[in-house]
Amino acid sequence: MTATVALIGANGHGRSHRRRIAELERTGSVRLVALADVQAIDPEPPVPPGVAVFNDHRELLAAATPDVVVICTPPHTHLPIALDALAAGCDLLLEKPPVPTVEAHATLQAAVLSSGRSCQVGFQALGSLAAQTLFDAVHAGRLGAIECVATVASWRRDDAYYARAPWSGRRVVDGRPVLDGALVNPLAHAVMQSLAVAAAAGAGEPVLLEAERYRTRDIEVDDTAFARITFRGGLRMMAAVTLAGEDFIAGDVIVTGSAGRSTLEYPTDRLDLPGITAPAGRIDLLENLVAHRRDRAGVALVAPLERTAAFTAVVQALTGPGAAPPTLIDDTFVEAVGSGPERVQVIPGINAVLREAAETLKLPSESGVAWAVPAYAVDVARYL
Repeated sequence: MTATVALIGANGHGRSHRRRIAELERTGSVRLVALADVQAIDPEPPVPPGVAVFNDHRELLAAATPDVVVICTPPHTHLPIALDALAAGCDLLLEKPPVPTVEAHATLQAAVLSSGRSCQVGFQALGSLAAQTLFDAVHAGRLGAIECVATVASWRRDDAYYARAPWSGRRVVDGRPVLDGALVNPLAHAVMQSLAVAAAAGAGEPVLLEAERYRTRDIEVDDTAFARITFRGGLRMMAAVTLAGEDFIAGDVIVTGSAGRSTLEYPTDRLDLPGITAPAGRIDLLENLVAHRRDRAGVALVAPLERTAAFTAVVQALTGPGAAPPTLIDDTFVEAVGSGPERVQVIPGINAVLREAAETLKLPSESGVAWAVPAYAVDVARYL
């Protein structure tokens, strides 16, 4: 049976969802029935004939009654829209990061359970067959006892990136916390993949966060961040990322065990795991959700909301009460490259700092980095 699908948040990143829905329409598994956005719908890709267009998601839900709703709106709007869609009887594909707090996560999870519907979170990298191969290998003990997990990424974001929407680079909009910043939005996949490795290793819940967050421009959130997480079982994880990078590092998840080491480049699904060749490809999250609708007992969701609980706890520890605001790095340590909307800020030497953090599990202030300031610590266990 073909599932009817609606997309709320059809512009920006929503355009990629429109393209993917169109691909699945050609297989006959879904049919797009409605789009909603508070702005005029971008004409590229073209809106198919017969697809209704709304500027209010509540009007869409009442008129179109879709089977599945894809929510790709600003993160601080996710919870109310998701609750409305569940109340309308829809299954959800909710973009990451799902919600800003553990309390909101619990509210949404309770609504999912009481409605009898399903909520898949848009951590598409969890659908990677290479990543699943790594998770399985860690769980099976192929790397021995896991000693540490680290993730490194060095990207660049230009001035246009921070001007693309009113919430970009902001901490609060209309009194609601906004989930932006290197670790919780553009590089959230790196954090989620690392947390999934820790879960496969049986690490238990995250209990302590030690973090340093920095910014190179006039924004309210970080563009460079380091987070050391300790789990209940003693395992430690380091996330070291920047949007003000030198040479591009796509995103490495490095797993070190007593019997070996493995590296997953998660955006490309390249896996270095001695003795194992990982299969190629990914399980598409929308396709998986539709299959789960048809056979809820036989087809498991790849990224169900409950799988992301640790991520939400880490996000709240990073950005909530007790978290220090990001420190502005002095201009003497930052270089502007380019001009106009394409201008980027680069921290010379940052890639070496990222790599050292991943190798030693030391934060920059512990390694004597000139622009670093002392870390702040948050008891993550209080959120769980």
